[in-house]
Amino acid sequence: MKGPEAQMAPESEKAQLLHQLKIDRSDREEAGGGQRKWWLAGSIVVLAAIAAAALLLVRNSAIEVSAATAVSASAPAAPSAILQATGYVTAEREATVSSQIAGQVSHVYFDEGEHVHRGQVLARLDDNVQRAALEQAQAQLAAAQAQLSQYQVQLTQYQRNFARDEALIAQHLVSEQDFENARTQAVTMAAQVKTQQRQVQSARAGVQAAQVQEDYTVVQAPFSGVVIAKAAQVGDFISPIFGGGTFEAAGVATIVDMSSLEVDVDVNEAYIHRVTAGQPAVAVLDAYPNWNIPAHVIAIVPTADRSKATVKVRVAFQKLDPRILPDMGVRVSFLQPADQQAGGSAAASLPTGTVWVPASAVVQRGGHTVVFVVQGDRARAASVTPGESQGDLRAVQGIASGTSVVQSPPARLEDGARIAVKSEQS
Repeated sequence: MKGPEAQMAPESEKAQLLHQLKIDRSDREEAGGGQRKWWLAGSIVVLAAIAAAALLLVRNSAIEVSAATAVSASAPAAPSAILQATGYVTAEREATVSSQIAGQVSHVYFDEGEHVHRGQVLARLDDNVQRAALEQAQAQLAAAQAQLSQYQVQLTQYQRNFARDEALIAQHLVSEQDFENARTQAVTMAAQVKTQQRQVQSARAGVQAAQVQEDYTVVQAPFSGVVIAKAAQVGDFISPIFGGGTFEAAGVATIVDMSSLEVDVDVNEAYIHRVTAGQPAVAVLDAYPNWNIPAHVIAIVPTADRSKATVKVRVAFQKLDPRILPDMGVRVSFLQPADQQAGGSAAASLPTGTVWVPASAVVQRGGHTVVFVVQGDRARAASVTPGESQGDLRAVQGIASGTSVVQSPPARLEDGARIAVKSEQS
């Protein structure tokens, strides 16, 4: 066959051979796509597990809350505040301790914040000069005492000579002149002994003065307390008198007697008639705004500050606490018993079973009015019927007196949630 058909036969055979040699990528693409889908599915599963674990961890973590105790409305009403004033925590006993002489600090035995007791050595000054003066005074005393001993021996001998001559003069065995000389020597030596005794006393006083100067190089705590400021270091030159423009430090340390902490507040003179000695009060530190500290008025300082038109009032804490520190800001509420208020107590008109709780403890959850009751490490939502408000308190029914409730429960707090109650008092 020699026509066109014969020529096309080899071409078709070539095409078939080329088709057989062609790489089929469809199978590989299908296999690769399947693997990617499996990796994607596995990643989604792992991420979902991590998210679930994180959610479970968040739900199981304790929510930090503050708690308060429900008080029966039938109990005597709490005193109400009739006046508020601000001030600061001060210490009745506070001292800047210094040396009684000028000198260079050679040793320091304390640090800031350290508790010290009365008489404890805080620092020492270089005492080379004082020690030398003390040794010199002691040497002078020893010399004076030795001279006195010599004079006393001589006096004893002269007194013996005079006694012998006095016995012999009657027998005319000694001359009048020898007798008079013996008597003069005895009397003169007796006077010399007295003079030397005065010298010994003077030398002893010199030793005491030198010892005092030596003792002044030791700085001691005048009372027990806490060091709140360290004013000197080894090598500093300190002086009991601070001179302007000098390089002398005025003290070594500032000590505060923490048992003498109290509050000084300035009360407007227009309202000072509302304050009396012994009056109950409540102090709230700026650092702990939810901590009500029982207190009472110590005294009203009988003078006014004309520039501020205020009168200073001293207030004592009923019980001290390590959290109370000098110079903390304080708000003091002066109280008056409720039975002295006009209008009397509102508790008499409340239904039986009503308790007072902080108004912040009453919240809405799911359309219901509830409070969260503290039960161990869990918060349980308890439905209550709210009543009237009085100051920061709210009357409710549905829980018993003495029940511990959560103050200002956060929005994420749910029934049964784990909680950690703050240790600060409320």
